[in-house]
Amino acid sequence: MNFGNPQRPEIMGQFVGCIEGIREACLALDYPVVSGNVSLYNETNGKGILPTPAIGGVGVVDDVEKAVTIAFKRDGDAIVLIGATRGHLGCSLYLREILGREDGAPPPVDLAAEHANGDFVRSQITGGAVSACHDISDGGLLIAVAEMALAGRIGASLALPHDLPAHGFCFGEDQSRYLVTLAKPEAERLLAVAKNAGVPAQIIGRTEGNALTLAGGNTISLSELTAAHEGFLPRLMGAQA
Repeated sequence: MNFGNPQRPEIMGQFVGCIEGIREACLALDYPVVSGNVSLYNETNGKGILPTPAIGGVGVVDDVEKAVTIAFKRDGDAIVLIGATRGHLGCSLYLREILGREDGAPPPVDLAAEHANGDFVRSQITGGAVSACHDISDGGLLIAVAEMALAGRIGASLALPHDLPAHGFCFGEDQSRYLVTLAKPEAERLLAVAKNAGVPAQIIGRTEGNALTLAGGNTISLSELTAAHEGFLPRLMGAQA
């Protein structure tokens, strides 16, 4: 770990808070950390990086044949959202990239929910119930859906809830959430099992076609998404050449 010589005392306070949070989470989740790194003084173009520790863990898959990828597998599968969604936008990529702001509190972490939701999803995977799975992290739900669609080259149609603003639902970064896909009859069974387990779950759409479509008609084709996704780095390097 590179501790450097921070100019502001609050940097060390942030670092200590990060380490305490990591320890608490590792104990609650029985998470095996095998490596880590942090640098408090690296900078690019005169601007220092955030003092965020990075850790690495390792897990064992008992039967690799039961593992699933993030890629959508076929048209017509139900897309199920696991975990509670409240549309938390503080410290989110949406706030930074779309609104040009970096404020608000980060989303709260409920380690009991993390444990319960993770265990539930893992049990559904090992039981062969789901065809694809992806965690929801930076960028929120819609980014995770786009990543699954691009990986499988299959589009999706999504419904929007009535109790949340669309931007909060699509881009909020609430924790402890996953997306899974499975055939519609099996999806109804999964919802019942989740309810009995006390795990929030809802069907939010289905896989289909070659575009991402939101309720109300907002659509973007997978070809447009692919061009934006795969063309970013070449464009960036070309601009810097």
